Amino acid sequence: MSNQPQIDQIAERIGRLLLRHAELQRTNTLLTDQIGSLTNERDSLKSRLAAARARVDALLDRLPEANPGNSQKTAP
Repeated sequence: MSNQPQIDQIAERIGRLLLRHAELQRTNTLLTDQIGSLTNERDSLKSRLAAARARVDALLDRLPEANPGNSQKTAP
């Protein structure tokens, strides 16, 4: 029966490994969910940025073109 303490130690280590594995699986699931959430947020922000850029471009197109040769200056 000299092997019993060694078997008990191995069983204890296997138990700890199984607990650690379960913890890592839960962490992985949480991180995967967080990645999905952040990906959706990023896509939403990219869409909003594209819409804002389109509005700015439309406003810039409506501005009159600057004509440096016809600048009017008031005389002192």
